Order: sequence, then structure tokens, then C-alpha cells
Amino acid sequence: MRIDAHHHLWDLTRREQPWMNGPWADPIRRSYALSDLTPHLTEHGVGATIVVQSSSSYAETAELLALGAGEGPVAGVVGWADLTDPALGEALAALPDGLVGIRHQVQDEPDPDWLTRPDVLRGLGELADAGLVYDLLVTPRELAAAHTAVRALPQLAFVLDHAAKPAVGRGDWQPWADAITALAGLPNVSCKLSGLVTEADWEAWRPQQILPYARHVLEAFGPGRVMFGSDWPVCTLAAGYDDVVALAEAATLRLGAAERSAVFGGTAGRVYGIGVAQGLSDGSWPGPGRSPG
Repeated sequence: MRIDAHHHLWDLTRREQPWMNGPWADPIRRSYALSDLTPHLTEHGVGATIVVQSSSSYAETAELLALGAGEGPVAGVVGWADLTDPALGEALAALPDGLVGIRHQVQDEPDPDWLTRPDVLRGLGELADAGLVYDLLVTPRELAAAHTAVRALPQLAFVLDHAAKPAVGRGDWQPWADAITALAGLPNVSCKLSGLVTEADWEAWRPQQILPYARHVLEAFGPGRVMFGSDWPVCTLAAGYDDVVALAEAATLRLGAAERSAVFGGTAGRVYGIGVAQGLSDGSWPGPGRSPG
């Protein structure tokens, strides 16, 4: 079973998306429902998805969780929670079933070391106690702090979103590449093969500009700790769903069948605890993900 481990849905009639802070976002400044995504999933044989928060809102998280309560492809939700809240455990317990992880827009925090604050580390520890995964939304600026947090909490499964958003459009390689290698040296972190196309030139990107970054992720983490994510509909700023799938397939072309199976489903199933975790049995850290529903 293929799993899309990273996509978004939002309803602008319910709430604004503060990150849409300029004309650059106009092409996606509308509501996106699950019905808009499902034709793409069907075309590419994707049987399950992880929907990821896009605003700092418990209400949005609850709405996304409702999508997984019935029949449909949403198998888990990475929602939002205030990691600095002393009552975080109670807030998590009040959410419906289906929550597999938490994410916060760390990239937007003024402090590049936000992840290493004592109150944040305490909150991350509570996620581990709750059997949840933490998605790292960081840029190269915050990678050092991410490394510190991952090392400090070996009991928590971390997933690095969008390979930490390297500046593909500028061709920046270092220090991103070395930081990725260092982070991959910690066994409790996996990485999403997602979001790279929007870090390239939206109008003039070419696969050969993006594939070295994707292949470095695969080499550093190994296929057993890499998972495909479309980042739809954000990806449509630069490429369609078909293009993103084609890029991931090109990046994994040299892998064996079992390794490709891990990237396109097994890793996400194992780390987030959804479905049947197919893929590599490589002895890597399995993650404590809580099964939805």
C-alpha cells in the first residue's frame, strides 16, 4: 500500500492561514477539501494518507481528525499543540482518536534555538509519553537545535519535514548536507521526501537540480527511514501531484523493490503506526506511533 505521508487540507471560510502572507500564495489562496485530493491518490495507487496541520489551532486539528473517523484515505493526523503549555497532556487527551503526531511551525519562531528551550523539551517529552510522533518543520537555520532536541529525547520519534528545506533554487549544499548527515546519525529520526520542489525555482526548476538533494536524504537516512510526501496542495505552487510523484520515483529508481516499498509506504506505516508496516526490516528505531481510531 502506498502512503502519502504529508499533505494539507484547509477551509478558508473557517479560519485564515497566517503563513499565506503575500501575493506569492495567491495561487493556493482557496479552500482545499479531501475530495480535491482523492483523484490524485487514485491515479497513483495511494491507499492511505497523513494529513498535516497548517495553522496553530486545536480547532483545525479536531476538524482534521474528523476526516479519519469514517471511510476514506486519511489514516492519521499530524496536528498542532502548544508544547509550552503546562496542561499539554490534558489538551492532547481531549482530542479525538486518530492523532499520530504533532507539529509546530518552528521555522517561524524568531529564536533559532526554540526547540532547545526547557519548556519545549518538556512538552516534547509529553508527546513521547502519549505515544505520538513529532514532525520537525525547520529550515537549515534550525537544524542544529533540531539535532540537540532529537539527541535529548531518544524515546521520541521525530520526522524531519521537507528535508529541512534546503535552498535548492540557489544551489546551496553546505552546511545543509553535513547537518542532514549528522541528524541522520541519530536513530530516532526519519525524513520526509517532500517539499523540495517548492524550494527550487517555481517557474524554471528541473529534476536534475532537485534529485541530488533527494538522493542525499536517501543515502544519509537509508530508505528504511525515508517516507514519500506530496506536500499537496502547497506543491502546486511549483508542480502538480504527478510531477512530485515522478520526482520521488526518479530519486528511488536505483533502489531495490523492498527499499522503494519502504519509501512509498512502509516507513510511514511503521513510524506513524498506521496500516500494515511493509518495507524494510533493517533494525532501525521503530517509533511509538499511536494507531488512529
